[in-house]
Amino acid sequence: MPDIEYAATLWLRARHPGVRVVNELPSTLEQVMPLLLVAVVPGGGDDGVSGTAVLDVQTFAATRTLMWQLADGAHESMLAMRGQLAGGLAVDDVETSLLPGFVTYNNPAVRRAVASYRLTRRAPVRA
Repeated sequence: MPDIEYAATLWLRARHPGVRVVNELPSTLEQVMPLLLVAVVPGGGDDGVSGTAVLDVQTFAATRTLMWQLADGAHESMLAMRGQLAGGLAVDDVETSLLPGFVTYNNPAVRRAVASYRLTRRAPVRA
């Protein structure tokens, strides 16, 4: 089955050149910011025709200003996935579950915002 986490990662990479988009945080986070972390979190389901998944998109930057600029851009990009083909998946709908919000990070050199989205995709055809 195509991977919604991977599809969203590819989508964000294409829309945010110069920003690292990953599924796991690197150990050298401070040296590779700005960065977006895309991760499927618990929730969602499917009915055999379509499926939903909940994705968190975390934004990491050196300043609050840069964090907010990237978080706002990532939010617009996630909503733009609606009705698009991304990473081999037909994304029918994107709903914001949690708007981007500041969340402290245990490192004074890092600012983080977190947002959550519910994506509806068509289930792949099984032979």
